[in-house]
Amino acid sequence: MSFGQVVTIRLSIVIGMTFLSLISCNQAKPAKFTIAAAANMQFAVAELATVFTEQTGNECDIVSSSSGKLTAQVIEGAPFDILLSADMKYPHEIFKKGLSTEKPIVYAYGSLILWTLKEDVEPNLNFLRQESIKHIAMGNPKTAPYGISAMEVLMRTGMKEELKDKLVFGESISQTNQFIVSRVADIGFTSKSVVLSSLMKDQGVWKEIDKDLYHPIAQGLVILNNRETFKNEAKQFKDFLLSKKGKEILIKFGYEVVR
Repeated sequence: MSFGQVVTIRLSIVIGMTFLSLISCNQAKPAKFTIAAAANMQFAVAELATVFTEQTGNECDIVSSSSGKLTAQVIEGAPFDILLSADMKYPHEIFKKGLSTEKPIVYAYGSLILWTLKEDVEPNLNFLRQESIKHIAMGNPKTAPYGISAMEVLMRTGMKEELKDKLVFGESISQTNQFIVSRVADIGFTSKSVVLSSLMKDQGVWKEIDKDLYHPIAQGLVILNNRETFKNEAKQFKDFLLSKKGKEILIKFGYEVVR
């Protein structure tokens, strides 16, 4: 059986996670305020959106994918109203293209971890060299900022070439998590916010990567001007995210907030 077949079979184990790629604050209705959120935020943004709806009455949809793919969709005219990216590169790209009237801001900083659900695997960098480690999951550096950070760690530790044949790339952190949870990958690099979620809490073991090994993961926010209808809701959500309650939720999911 090929690795690709194994992935296809085992991903059914975590089909529940797939549903998190499209989350509604309430039952789906046409033309709702829509938040495009990087995959590392999929759990945190669900709680943020729920509380936001409770406080304001504004219903919303959440679309989750890699920051790069979401940005491409924004450029193509996707009906999104605000983007929560896993970096500042893509929000700045959107602003430079005139797709936002407001400059992007940093709303939080993410943390990179090593995570495994295999009992005989230790979540530390040196263990990646073990012969028993066949597959190491990480986000695709071309579209996923957390994948860029993971690759940076391997480069700074001199392990990139040594481990290159073990690397398995997910299109986003969400797919990377699926590889880890299904045990298709022995271990993987992902966002700390994932293992602190109620769905993934207490599953497997994880260890935070030394922040000196990668540049700070600045999570960026930019209000989009693809649709005028929900400009007010987008500004309200931005204010909520930066409010005391919004920051409490971000901290709960392991983010460092901007004071």
